[in-house]
Amino acid sequence: MRKIGLTGGIGSGKSTVAGMLVAQGVARVDADAISRHATQSGGVAMPAIRLAFGDAVVASDGGLNRDAMRQVMLGDTSAKARLEGILHPLIGLQIDQLLAQTEQAGAEMVVLDIPLLVEGASRWRQRLDAVWVVDCLPQTQISRVQARSSWPLVQIEAVMAAQASRAQRLAAADAVIYNEGLSLQALERIVQALLKTAKA
Repeated sequence: MRKIGLTGGIGSGKSTVAGMLVAQGVARVDADAISRHATQSGGVAMPAIRLAFGDAVVASDGGLNRDAMRQVMLGDTSAKARLEGILHPLIGLQIDQLLAQTEQAGAEMVVLDIPLLVEGASRWRQRLDAVWVVDCLPQTQISRVQARSSWPLVQIEAVMAAQASRAQRLAAADAVIYNEGLSLQALERIVQALLKTAKA
């Protein structure tokens, strides 16, 4: 089974590309979805997160208060590493289980949708056949996030600063999907062409 790692900065269009690949019949393992499930009410990560950060980051329903957690990370440079130390082993275990199930189901290709793939390259790179990066200009990232959310600019810039740089992502890429100034139809044609090449 061929394993493709898909990544891109916030607002790059990575999720859109992942959806296009699924529409073409490619199996998808979504690290973000696994993380959300682990941090929702009753999620497997919540007891450790509450112990590490206190009730201030726990929402009224018992899940993670993401806005509160972002504020903690803005004020505490070690908080991000501590949160990742809780989440990443749990996410990795779930990804392994889903990959095994996908392979048993007979899938020829799977896309691992991992926002922090480049940041965790030591864990992922040797397990992947290729890394695809969805790329666009930083200002476009900001504009897209502003259009879909109520985040202030300082919060968007903080998230971008915490992610791998554009140069780091491009350096790690086996293929780049340049999602700048494209219609959805044009983007889909690029994705289809790349997929055809990968299957050849």
